[in-house]
Amino acid sequence: MDRVLIIGAGAAGSVVAKKCAMDRETFKHIHLASRRIESCEKVASETVTPIEISQVDADDVEATAALIEQVKPDLVINMALPYQDLPIMDACLEAGANYMDTANYEPREEAKFEYKWQWAYQDRFREAGLTAILGCGFDPGMTNIYCAYAQQEGLFDEIEYIDIVDCNAGDHGKTFATNFNPEINLREVTQDGKYWKNGDWIEIPALSIRTMIDYPEVGPTMSYLIYHEEEESLVKHIKGLKQIRFWMTFGDEYIKHLDVFKSIGLIGLEPIKHKGMDIIPIEFLRDLLPVPSTLAEGYTGKTSIGVILRGTKDGQPVTKMIYNVSDHAKTNEEVGAQAVSYTTGVPPVSGAKMFFDGVWSGTGVFNVEQFPAKPFLEDVSERGLPFHVKDVSANDQAALFDVDT
Repeated sequence: MDRVLIIGAGAAGSVVAKKCAMDRETFKHIHLASRRIESCEKVASETVTPIEISQVDADDVEATAALIEQVKPDLVINMALPYQDLPIMDACLEAGANYMDTANYEPREEAKFEYKWQWAYQDRFREAGLTAILGCGFDPGMTNIYCAYAQQEGLFDEIEYIDIVDCNAGDHGKTFATNFNPEINLREVTQDGKYWKNGDWIEIPALSIRTMIDYPEVGPTMSYLIYHEEEESLVKHIKGLKQIRFWMTFGDEYIKHLDVFKSIGLIGLEPIKHKGMDIIPIEFLRDLLPVPSTLAEGYTGKTSIGVILRGTKDGQPVTKMIYNVSDHAKTNEEVGAQAVSYTTGVPPVSGAKMFFDGVWSGTGVFNVEQFPAKPFLEDVSERGLPFHVKDVSANDQAALFDVDT
């Protein structure tokens, strides 16, 4: 196996293409496709080795299947929008291709993250003898694999509590901008929060619980409890789990703008009339905001993302943190991308390598924590995302552990 088709040439998709092009021993044939051929042309002009490109509307199953049949990839890496996960999975089934993505499906008409739609493809992929790998970005993706590593490598006998912690301490210099697709980002943040505890999902109003978390190489930063899709799959695959939560940092200016956008209806999903035309407010807002791929130049600071795990080992309580720190300026120097795009785009390259080498194998639909974690983490570290494991004392994260949820 050595042929890959990447669908989506945005900020993270461009990283996937550029990193694949740096490893021609693994990726002998690279094809990049997107709705806008201009985006593909720009990426192709910046890769260190030549890649092929095409224009395709990923909402069009027949057109996407036809492209897959033409390119004949061993793996399709979906870097398009979450709305397009199911059409691309349908196209893979029609054309007989294996599938990978970095974020779960979300219906356009509702801000709702849930794996049920993609898990429902289990029998179809298995019967077709194909593999679908879900959530191979950073979070989801690396965070899942950190948890799997802790479980598989015996760091714990049982993992009881997981806190996934995501900090972007960078400064892009814009009044307001999102680090990935603005529409997806705003939908994700403004939906009600949710966490899992003792077998139940508990919903909370959006951004209603916050606390200080001490992030490696960044320091204590205000973090908000939100819902994120990897919680749903980790609940199924981490034994002994009692609670899982997801935390993300947002600056005061971000929260202030978000409150204004919500109060005047700019994050609405229902069409409104504007000069006799139907427009969807959040799509209008998306088009007003900076394109994430334009943020890299001059972006300073770091991302610090990982998991804090509490459990037992040999009958004794153990707390560890597994994490990565990435520098916006360094990722821009390497591939012309800010660190949020970089941390999303590098993992699917390693995931593809694992699949090509047979380290990750099986027919059906899988989340990444179901596969061997150690060889993946060794590979992704070499590609630019090294991971670190450290012991954590109660005093290190006192504010986080004191949150009553």
